[in-house]
Amino acid sequence: MNSNALTAMERAAGHQQRFVASFEKYFAELAGELDGLRLGRFPPRCLEALAELSLRGGKRIRVALLYEAAGLVTEGEVPGLLEAALSCELLHSHALILDDIIDDSPSRRGGLSTYYACREDVPENPQAALGLAMMAGDLAGFLALRVLLHADLPADRKQAMLDVQLGVTTDTVIGQILDLERDVTPSADEGLLESVCEYKTTRYTILAPLRLGLLAAGEDVAEHEESLRRYASLAGISGQMRDDYLDLFGDPDVTGKPVGADLRAGRLTYLVRELLAATDADEHHTVEAALGDPDCTPQTVDRIRDIAYRHEVHHRLQSAIDRYAEAASAEAASWRRHWRAEAVAFFEQLPTWNTRRTR
Repeated sequence: MNSNALTAMERAAGHQQRFVASFEKYFAELAGELDGLRLGRFPPRCLEALAELSLRGGKRIRVALLYEAAGLVTEGEVPGLLEAALSCELLHSHALILDDIIDDSPSRRGGLSTYYACREDVPENPQAALGLAMMAGDLAGFLALRVLLHADLPADRKQAMLDVQLGVTTDTVIGQILDLERDVTPSADEGLLESVCEYKTTRYTILAPLRLGLLAAGEDVAEHEESLRRYASLAGISGQMRDDYLDLFGDPDVTGKPVGADLRAGRLTYLVRELLAATDADEHHTVEAALGDPDCTPQTVDRIRDIAYRHEVHHRLQSAIDRYAEAASAEAASWRRHWRAEAVAFFEQLPTWNTRRTR
């Protein structure tokens, strides 16, 4: 099969497989670079915990977006892409670790969350465990900038890429703050929900890798900013809705998270809002009682899923997912007039693939 015939999913999987070996090598070399790791027991454990989470898996969609964005401009080798990919995935690990601390989540990617792994390390001192997990998250965030700073690139290009990552790091923190506000505001409107998605998903999952890939390839990002933002927003909302969908309707063996994690954490997601709007009386009370209850039983989650099926919440949410994905694909199609058709096809196909992914 030639490269023109590969689907977006196959191309993304290829980027993922190639990146894994580089990520493993990065952590192995990093252990010898940081002198402070030899000063005690906690510093090497902190890096080890970060590596365990980072290497355990994930969709690596940011890596695929980054390489394909550079491919919009050229099919040749582009310096700095590996460092940018490492930066994106380290920043993602930072966000995951802090999310799991905030949500008191025991699992991530089919294993213990970093927070719960640290709790097992020092079961007699929960504050130390919390602090260690927080430091692992901070370490990931700082390493995300360090690896890009060390890239062998012209100074102006490196500065532009660092500006992207510095901006998105700030945006991600703001998104988390908005997420906290959303979950303690029962009357939170659709605007707040979309702001959370914009800052926690759109900007750092889609827009930042697009910008980084184009910048690394020498493209003038400002010229295309408006269209890139539209694509990122549409694809980001569709992707977030699919994440919300999988929380209740996904297979935990595939997603790596227990069913109903968003419910137990009290998240007012797109799915939860749709569910609350569709129910009344006893069913509505059942959903409200489970929302934010960490001890909500699997049986209760099963009942809520049955309620959702009965009110066809899954169909309505999936229809919205499809609408946003179709709009994103249409936006990407407009790129054919100035970028390479093969890479444009990837961005056209990706939102549609995202609508049916299982993890």
